[in-house]
Amino acid sequence: MHCFPLSVLLVLLLLPPSLSSLTELPALMAMKASLDPQNQFLTSWTPHADPCGGAFEGVACNEQGRVTNISLQGKGLWGQIPPTVGGLKSLTGLYLHFNALSGKIPKQLAGLNQLADLYLNVNNLSGAIPREIGKMPNLQVLQLCYNKLTGGIPTQLGQLKRLSVLAVQSNQLTGAIPASLGELGTLTRLDLSFNSLFGPIPARLADAPMLEVLDVRTNILSGNVPPALKRLNEGFLYQNNPSLCGVGFSGLELCTATNTRNPNIPQPFEPSNLSAKDPDSSTAKEIPKSANIHSNCSQTRCSEASKSSQIGIIFGVIGVIVALTVSGLFLFFWCRRQKQKIGSTFDSSDSRLSTDQAKEVYKKSVSPLINLEYSNGWDPLAKGGSGYSQEVLESFMINLEEVERATQSFSEVNLLRKSNFSAIYKGILRDGSVVAINCISKTSCKPDEAEFLKGMKILTSLKHENLVRLRGFCCSKGRGEWFLIYDFIPNDSLLQYLDIKDGSGEVLEWSTRVSIINGIAKGIGYLHGNVGNKPAIVHQTISAEKVLIDSHYNPLLSDSGLHKLLADDIVFSMLKASAAMGYLAPEYTTTGRSTVKSDIYAFGMIVFQILSGKRKITQVARQGAEAGRFEDFMDANLEGNFSESEASKLGRLALLCMHESPIYRPSMENVVKELSEFICV
Repeated sequence: MHCFPLSVLLVLLLLPPSLSSLTELPALMAMKASLDPQNQFLTSWTPHADPCGGAFEGVACNEQGRVTNISLQGKGLWGQIPPTVGGLKSLTGLYLHFNALSGKIPKQLAGLNQLADLYLNVNNLSGAIPREIGKMPNLQVLQLCYNKLTGGIPTQLGQLKRLSVLAVQSNQLTGAIPASLGELGTLTRLDLSFNSLFGPIPARLADAPMLEVLDVRTNILSGNVPPALKRLNEGFLYQNNPSLCGVGFSGLELCTATNTRNPNIPQPFEPSNLSAKDPDSSTAKEIPKSANIHSNCSQTRCSEASKSSQIGIIFGVIGVIVALTVSGLFLFFWCRRQKQKIGSTFDSSDSRLSTDQAKEVYKKSVSPLINLEYSNGWDPLAKGGSGYSQEVLESFMINLEEVERATQSFSEVNLLRKSNFSAIYKGILRDGSVVAINCISKTSCKPDEAEFLKGMKILTSLKHENLVRLRGFCCSKGRGEWFLIYDFIPNDSLLQYLDIKDGSGEVLEWSTRVSIINGIAKGIGYLHGNVGNKPAIVHQTISAEKVLIDSHYNPLLSDSGLHKLLADDIVFSMLKASAAMGYLAPEYTTTGRSTVKSDIYAFGMIVFQILSGKRKITQVARQGAEAGRFEDFMDANLEGNFSESEASKLGRLALLCMHESPIYRPSMENVVKELSEFICV
């Protein structure tokens, strides 16, 4: 056995980060050559630069100068994933999704024992899923969907004891669903949809205790659906599998002899493309569990040998358990001491870090996604000072790790829009859902944390088809920012449909305009109503910009109640903008207060905008609505294709909502009722 001289070992251990990282430079350069053969996209990766010095785009390192994170999603890469990536032993996150990578998934990835996130989705990868991936002890998210993968789902994936998300939808996978996936105690989402998987749904899948979503749509599955899967409710998606049957599942027939699985056919446990020489292959299921083997020993002698072997096994097991217990205790106390060291490092300074300092902390932390606030959420509240239990807080708190992962570390590519006090990014959460993340300067928020939490708890509880849902929030002391996480609406706001000239945009049909008006009214009505424990909420800043339109032309109000969380100077600046656009009710100038009647005034303004197709509403338009002169207030782009009776009633309703005196404005409940009486939508 060859040993390094002690002096060499000491030099390696004492290497500064900048030099230590150079040992991984060859693997990174080989990775670049394979992912980007023509050097079009990874031009910052050069053999003369330090990978951990900030020069390598998408590369982050730990304090020891080891590469821990490679984020190259959406870069236009079209090469192949090289086996050399398996040499980056400290890698915790590999994000190569939304590219055009081809070739097979290298089995050498299984050597990345620290890897937690593997995102290879939305590429052109082919071949089988390597069974070696099942040996990755820390893997938590495995995203392989939207590729061209073939073969079956390896049963070895059932060994990934920390896996929470497995997404392989929209591939060309065949074979049976491995029952071993039911042994994953942390699995929350399993998406197998849009493949060619056959056979029954294993009953053991229902045993996965944390499973929330099981999607098996559009396969060729058959047999009885395990009744225990009813607990998933809407999280169990099984449509377009004609041969499935079961009791209590909508759309499924009762099981009969013709649509259940033949019990004489052995259930496959492994993809059919495995070699018969492999003891783990599908042929292994054909080996009997026991066989009548003739022996020359007497029954007594064999019995004694059996007893002695059993005693040996028992003592061996006891020895292993003792050893593991001692090792586990040692590791536990060591990790705890390390966490205390990390915690003391961050708690030693109460001053706010600048943006550049925050980036430096992020870059030099033990892992690029580890910080005290990442693991504990919002640390000041963990001490119980908020008045809320940790369970309640965790229901709407999202840690900074998730926010940074979703936005690719706040990449400019994901920046949607920016203002003086906030920036909005598009992001993708670990479960694959798309969100909009509003980053707000902490100085823009009200300082009373308990009051902030009270408002946040109310806003995250708002659920209506015409409101943009607020999923939760995150607070970063290091960055000095709040993050509000909303559902992402793919289209833009109502503004994009106003002031359309000479074919410069899409002209909404009359029925669509009426439907949008009705939806906005319902959303505001929900805010103003006292539903359950929800108090009446004044939106306060309703405008066409705050009305988002989804792909089905459904209107959704954004920023509902947000003003309650913001500092007064920020709210005042927003109100000034509303006044400049004509949305602010006239009584605000004398009372300085916004009420539900203020929202109704803004609603009337939006109705006029939708009818006229214009952002600015003139006095001529108002007079035209009052007199019934459609040419004065109706959008000329409609070319007369509208219902005059509906247009006349909507015009008068808008005028009533914009009455100078709030006393004469109708309640939103009455508005919704009146709309339902004369509009069929």
